[in-house]
Amino acid sequence: MWLVGRMRSVGVTLLWVLFSSWTIQTHAQMRISPEIVQQWANAFGKQLSALSNRYSGAQLLQKKYKDVESIVKMEEVDGFKMVKEFAEEMENMLGRKMKSVKRMAETAEDADLYHEFNETLQFDYYNSMLINTLDEEGNYVSLGGEFALEENEHFNKLPVNTQQSVIQVPTNVYNKDPDILNGVFMSEALNEVFVSNFEKDPTLTWQYFGSSTGFFRLYPGIQWTPDENGVVTFEGRNRNWYIQAATSPKDIIIAVDISGSMKGLRLTIAKHTINTILDTLSENDFVNVIAYSDYVRYVEPCFKGTLVQADLDNREHFKLLVEELQVKGEGKVKKAMKESFKILNEASAEGRGSLCNQAIMLITDGAMEDFQQVFEEFNWPDRKVRVFTYLIGRELTFANNVKWIACNNKGYYTHISTLADVQENVMEYLHVLSRPMVINHDHDIIWTEAYMDSVLFNTQAESLLLMTSVAMPVFSKKEETLSHGILLGVVGTDVPLKELMRLAPRYKLGVHGYAFLNTNNGYILSHPDLRPLYKEGKKLKPKPNYNSVDLSEVEWEDTEDALRTAMVKGETGTLSLDVRATVDKGRTVVFLKNEYYYTTINETPFSLGIVLTKGYGKNVFIGNVSVEEGLHDLTASDVTIANEWTYCETDIDPHHRKLTQFQAVVRYLTGKEPDLECDEKLLQQTLFDAVVTAPMEAYWTALLLNASGIDGGVETAFLGTRSGLMRMIRYAGVEKRVANKFLLPSDKDNLFTMDHFPVWYRRAAEYPAGRFLYYVPAGDNTRADGKFVIGVTSVTLNANKKTAVAGAIGVQMSLEMLSKRFWSIATQANDTDCSAVEGLCPLSCIDNADINCFVTDSNGFIIISEDRTDVGRFLGEVDGSVMSQLLRMGMFKRVSLYDYQAMCKVHSHSASSARPLLSPFYNLLATLRWFLSNGLLFLLDFNIYSLWESDRFVEASKKSKGGLLQPCDTEYPSFIYEPSIKETNSIIKCGRCQKMFVIHQVPDSNLLLLVIQADCDCSRQYLPLTLEPKEVKYNASVKCDRMRSLKIRRRPESCHAYHPHENAKDCGGAVSIRLSIILFLACLLISELIRR
Repeated sequence: MWLVGRMRSVGVTLLWVLFSSWTIQTHAQMRISPEIVQQWANAFGKQLSALSNRYSGAQLLQKKYKDVESIVKMEEVDGFKMVKEFAEEMENMLGRKMKSVKRMAETAEDADLYHEFNETLQFDYYNSMLINTLDEEGNYVSLGGEFALEENEHFNKLPVNTQQSVIQVPTNVYNKDPDILNGVFMSEALNEVFVSNFEKDPTLTWQYFGSSTGFFRLYPGIQWTPDENGVVTFEGRNRNWYIQAATSPKDIIIAVDISGSMKGLRLTIAKHTINTILDTLSENDFVNVIAYSDYVRYVEPCFKGTLVQADLDNREHFKLLVEELQVKGEGKVKKAMKESFKILNEASAEGRGSLCNQAIMLITDGAMEDFQQVFEEFNWPDRKVRVFTYLIGRELTFANNVKWIACNNKGYYTHISTLADVQENVMEYLHVLSRPMVINHDHDIIWTEAYMDSVLFNTQAESLLLMTSVAMPVFSKKEETLSHGILLGVVGTDVPLKELMRLAPRYKLGVHGYAFLNTNNGYILSHPDLRPLYKEGKKLKPKPNYNSVDLSEVEWEDTEDALRTAMVKGETGTLSLDVRATVDKGRTVVFLKNEYYYTTINETPFSLGIVLTKGYGKNVFIGNVSVEEGLHDLTASDVTIANEWTYCETDIDPHHRKLTQFQAVVRYLTGKEPDLECDEKLLQQTLFDAVVTAPMEAYWTALLLNASGIDGGVETAFLGTRSGLMRMIRYAGVEKRVANKFLLPSDKDNLFTMDHFPVWYRRAAEYPAGRFLYYVPAGDNTRADGKFVIGVTSVTLNANKKTAVAGAIGVQMSLEMLSKRFWSIATQANDTDCSAVEGLCPLSCIDNADINCFVTDSNGFIIISEDRTDVGRFLGEVDGSVMSQLLRMGMFKRVSLYDYQAMCKVHSHSASSARPLLSPFYNLLATLRWFLSNGLLFLLDFNIYSLWESDRFVEASKKSKGGLLQPCDTEYPSFIYEPSIKETNSIIKCGRCQKMFVIHQVPDSNLLLLVIQADCDCSRQYLPLTLEPKEVKYNASVKCDRMRSLKIRRRPESCHAYHPHENAKDCGGAVSIRLSIILFLACLLISELIRR
């Protein structure tokens, strides 16, 4: 029996092996005929080509441009000449802003010179928070009054008053304080110069005066809108333009006491003081933060013994680390002072840091040691390092010691007893550092980095507008106070960067060309690839590091930093780079040979660069037609021009501001507005293109009126030229179109904008002229039956043995129509003769469980699939096995791209520590005891106005709710088809089955037809290939090196660190202590109860 059983077992095993072998052979024998796939690809290619050519009229347009080749003049762009011309234009524009600021500074100083301070002055002014506000009886409130406001196109349609400025006073400042009233009264003289400046230079935007006493005068006048809490968090003295204008560059060491006595509210105030000091620093400053008790520790060990640039990244990094500080031990001031002097002295000796002002900020609740020896050794007698001291808490026992430190080191002493005291007391150090400059009357003009003023403006149009500011300090010229170096404030004006970049017109730079600006620190001021915003839910917000993006992080192909170094140094030159540029939101990569031309913009810290692409990008042609002929064709119903381009300047004369660019051009050419300033060269190109493309209107209209009708699903034909001119016809009515938003004003990706040519134009320019390129637009997340396909080709012009891209022309079709045409081709009838066919026959892509059919573009994105949800997805995500095999076979290649402006999710890690279990009663008693002993003492020290003092607390609360994203570096792939391989087929082994596929190029297109065996699942052996970016992780050592590395920068030319007539005796004093008797007695009573 055992033998019989054993034989049965062997027999079953043999049968299983034979069955398995037969199964594998069966799968292996399944064969998809390459010949049939080729027939399908050829047939589909012919239909596509015929459809696209017929409805776009591409061949006719190419012929029209060929007909004019003999009368046009072809030129090669001179990059050097162009960048210098652009820089000169920008210099002139920015020079006008500087002249306006100088006039404001002179007016303010003269007004102060003849103003006598009046302690009892009564003066009504327009408070921006109160204007047009009525009380319960219907009367205007004090400091309110009637204030005319009118929407103004120049100021983004905000209601403004261009005849009057307004005053904004922070919530925590008394708006009728004598200092405020005298300052406002004195600065009334600015109203006249504000209006005069705007009349002389109508391109001016906001003009302002930030007073050292805290108020802010703004022109034109607006109604200030508080936040949701009714609070105005804007503080002019916190703004970068104020801080940079008020002081020269500086090296700062912040030394904070974290000894045991600094616990509780004192540590909270100390941290807030550090953060406020950090907020007063800019990219031209250098900083480090050390904490001391029994020993000295660096809050960032990576920065030990050095100074780091006070850019936004480093400042925010310090703030995060400061929040983690905890108290312990005994405070040893001497050790902290020695370490601080050591850092500053080494930096100065080695030529690092700002090489200008140097200061130590000592934050402590007391100093008991004998520290005179330290100053004798490191700082006396020259006192090159100023020491500012901040005494924290209400205890005044060591006040004299702390004040002595400041007064004997040309610094300033302040006493900070509440959170509300921090802002005003920190600002004092800026006034001290400004003394040498004020006494010498050096009016240095400063320019800020790019920024968005989300605090000043509530509207998205204004708050998300990138700008730079030009500012100048305002001094007291009174002889009696000269040695005190009194800073009255700072005047300035804003320059929207998009207005500056209009001076580098897109049409001159070509389809892939662009212009960009960077600062003396190497940071991007303006660049088409700068992405300063990210989406949080449905709301756009500035990235935390949006204005400290380095040029090397955008032009990342410049691995040697050659371009960055030359531009930061203010040099003029050129550089060639092979770059990988992305189009269509990163889905497509194009390989370009770019030539960079760069030069400095005089009288500013900025450098300008332009990029021209070799080949087509450097050739331009010039044609000529009469105004009458061109105007006739330009005013046809199907013509538009790029409204974001500047054909005519409409912002100079207020009467022109409501004109569109098209209206302005027509009115200028017809002689109705001869005073308009227009770009004659651009108008000449536009009129020429209008004439050459005019036959397209008749061609398209004839098709539309043809008795045979339009093929269903063909929706729009369109074209665009290098002059920003577009023509378009809608073959389908709005009710039948699936692409309802295509080419509408909101469809920025497909229109000519300030930053780029349309996506379809850019893609066509890098594809052979006459061959159509097809794609499904990125981000087309509409329902499956609402997706559409764009087919486009470039149109070129040849003259003098040179070629230039004249434009692009295309057709937009519904995906459903294109899919139906493909499925009808990719189906063999049931009565097909299969006798000579090896493999599956008849073969069909419809309702066939044996095979899956895809049409993809040359980047691997699916255009046609039986499963509509696959459309627009990357093939590797749908079938990783086939894409992996195509990569191995060389039919596709992977290209790595990098994003140094990415935002990554923060993975929070929760940790818990064991605690002893307490009875509910004891737990409650402990909580009550803590509140009674600490909570009320906190109320004694806490000033309710601190809630209004700064927007930092508002931001902190927002971060605590969200905080899910942070800046990071990422790498992501793109995939490119190798066109030399027209077709291939292969078998993929996947465990117990084998998968066959056949792929063939669709002729005269960028499409591929792929047929895959469907009954073999390879998902276990091959994971999907995704396009998801991966965060580039840096180990601690590399991260530290990156943080410490100081890239080449250009220091500001001026430095004001010393003046022999400075009155250093003015070094601060004690702050009066306000005590709540009720709370004090309550605390005494409760403390007694607790002891009992």
